Amino acid sequence: MSKSRGKGDYQIDNVPAPRITEADKTIDRKSLQRALDRRLYLLPYGNSNAAPSGKPVWHFPEKVYDSEETLRKCAESALAFVLGDLSHTYFVGNAPMGHMVIRQMENVPEPFKRYFFKSQVIDTNKFDIQKCEDFVWVTKDELLEYFPEQAEFFKKLIIS
Repeated sequence: MSKSRGKGDYQIDNVPAPRITEADKTIDRKSLQRALDRRLYLLPYGNSNAAPSGKPVWHFPEKVYDSEETLRKCAESALAFVLGDLSHTYFVGNAPMGHMVIRQMENVPEPFKRYFFKSQVIDTNKFDIQKCEDFVWVTKDELLEYFPEQAEFFKKLIIS
């Protein structure tokens, strides 16, 4: 605090936090403390229901729709599997923001339908992510690096 020139008035010197963090400088994609002016998307690395090879791949948190009451409950269950506690997340709406039909492996005749729900991280800087081999938090542009075949779809689905 610094004293101003008026009688007994005090002026508080507010210095904003820098927009570029240490995680930005080191390109730490495991940190939520990066790209503070952009949205980040969670991509776990591990087994995916839509991976044709059965090998681990980068994907969104996912779960096969089973007996849940709604698609949103299924999406919450998928995210809870990766994050554990959902008390620091907020699902935006009850309906999916988009969907994609993926052709399955040759031995499975039904196409795989993938629904996307939007959720946001609230009031935390870190999650204890343990249910996958690896994970990253990526911006929209970085997301397209992980899914080049679906780049046009994600450009339309994700506005910013």
